[in-house]
Amino acid sequence: MAEKTFTVEEVRAGAPEIAPADLVEWVAEIANLTQPKDIYWADGSQEEWDTLTTQMVESGMFTRLNPEKRPNSFLARSLPSDVARVESRTFICSEKEEDAGPTNHWADPKEMKETLIGEKGVFRGAMAGRTMYVIPFSMGPLGGPISQLGIELTDSPYVVVNMRIMTRMGEGALQLIAEGKPWVPAVHSVGAPLAEGEADVTWPCNDEKYITHFPETNEIWSFGSGYGGNALLGKKCYALRIASTMARRDGWMAEHMLVLRLTDEKSGKQYHVTAAFPSACGKTNLAMLQPTIPGYKVETVGDDIAWMRPGPDGRLYAINPEAGFFGVAPGTSYDTNPMAMETMKANSIFTNVALTDDGDVWWEGIDGETPAHLIDWHGNDWTPESGEKAAHPNSRFTVPAAQCPIICEDWEAPQGVPIDAILFGGRRATNVPLVAEQYEGAHGVFIGASVASEVTAAATDVKAGSLRHDPFAMLPFCGYNMADYWGHWLEMQQELGENFPKVYQVNWFRKDEDGKFMWPGYGDNSRVLDWIVRRAAGEVEAIDGVTGRYPKFEDFNLDGLDIDEAKWAKLFEINPEAWAAEMDDTEEYFKQFGDKLPAAITEQLAKFRERIAAAK
Repeated sequence: MAEKTFTVEEVRAGAPEIAPADLVEWVAEIANLTQPKDIYWADGSQEEWDTLTTQMVESGMFTRLNPEKRPNSFLARSLPSDVARVESRTFICSEKEEDAGPTNHWADPKEMKETLIGEKGVFRGAMAGRTMYVIPFSMGPLGGPISQLGIELTDSPYVVVNMRIMTRMGEGALQLIAEGKPWVPAVHSVGAPLAEGEADVTWPCNDEKYITHFPETNEIWSFGSGYGGNALLGKKCYALRIASTMARRDGWMAEHMLVLRLTDEKSGKQYHVTAAFPSACGKTNLAMLQPTIPGYKVETVGDDIAWMRPGPDGRLYAINPEAGFFGVAPGTSYDTNPMAMETMKANSIFTNVALTDDGDVWWEGIDGETPAHLIDWHGNDWTPESGEKAAHPNSRFTVPAAQCPIICEDWEAPQGVPIDAILFGGRRATNVPLVAEQYEGAHGVFIGASVASEVTAAATDVKAGSLRHDPFAMLPFCGYNMADYWGHWLEMQQELGENFPKVYQVNWFRKDEDGKFMWPGYGDNSRVLDWIVRRAAGEVEAIDGVTGRYPKFEDFNLDGLDIDEAKWAKLFEINPEAWAAEMDDTEEYFKQFGDKLPAAITEQLAKFRERIAAAK
């Protein structure tokens, strides 16, 4: 088929009047590369949503859910080959390999560009037979001092409607770009061109996948996948990998962190806390916490990503750059996370969950009895005897954050909210106390750098229960050398001095000798937050321990819990021999960073060992 030529004039004729010349030229350039049948400029309107969702229902990509049970909501089913982020196919294409660091997959930018857009590049003709959608979007409130802009070009209508939920997408973002504000270019294709007259499939994708990031030019190119963070390029690709490199250059921070507001209802004082946890450690549950102790109210600012910048008063301010939640469905219930369940009652997209006979969604761990019959995530009949899960373990809900019943009134404040404390934690059955405060700033960075979590049974490459390092819960998401990233944290601490929030290590997952959880978790984690904010306010003292500074038993609100002093002591008990072995393992892990490892981290390791030796 002869190549189609898209002239700048033709693209300009179909573009909104305010689209600036450089954007129109870029769209024409990518259209000539990818050869779509036409170009559509997304405006983010309700009319556009209705049109695209109806088209996807007609094509079989979407199933419309029961409008009485789940108004304006849809179910999509992907292919088994396209169900999650693909870390092995995710590349940082920095000019120097050392800038990507040992924890990222590096690719030479010139070679990768040849693979993507060269003479035989995968993007050549990749959008044939499809519409190329132009999506202008803002990460963060429109025009805010911490917000950033982007344009995603995609051949997937699924991406358009998900981006409408997950970002501030449409005319407002385009207006800011028209005014000359900088923007990040992001190109996505499912990699499934259609020949003339060829019938489409319900989930187009390609077995070959590339999720690539070019830090020096702030570019994102993603090919082959239509799923999640591989395709919704505002999420991990932009908000973490590219944003982390932008943040380092420009003196701010892009973090894989929830943000919450905790209000002391008696005094009216507000505290803001961020937290970073590896997967399966209760991050969304904490973001939407329902306190079990009286006198506190928790409100959600963000559930996944925080962008933080020093404010005019010298404190660190955070925004949630996203406009929606893209959460894991299995395990979410009114028991574990009632606020998430309430958020997804309408205007939601579900991917790879099961369908009930009355047109609603279902997944493992949801409330109520298991139905006698479902349509599983493959689209097949399912019964409890089927012997496999009805919903994929990584099935998702995409929901507007504004629908969360406890969304903070300032969640869209352009300047952000001032942060009082930063939490790190993992899933640890032994040896890590319930909560520990940093000794000094560099110790806080060391806490983040040495985060390790027990591997759950879902991981196939390592033994369940063994430790996996996930520094700052950023391992798959840091867009540059992790050791330089720790160095950036140390520099930010130095810049803000006393105003930089204190760091806390938390562990909700300690088990007793019978293998039972010692801490009730969920809403009772408000008791840990209570102590942390009272520490931030200077109201309570702490006692020195091996891993950090611990609460005194008498200062901690344990009302109504079956925890006496003996059990409390066990929650903070540490085994010096086990910690010595873990520090050997941590040192081994740090060695891969060579001379890029900040000296302050090495010093903190030595201080930790001194505290272990003193405890023996």
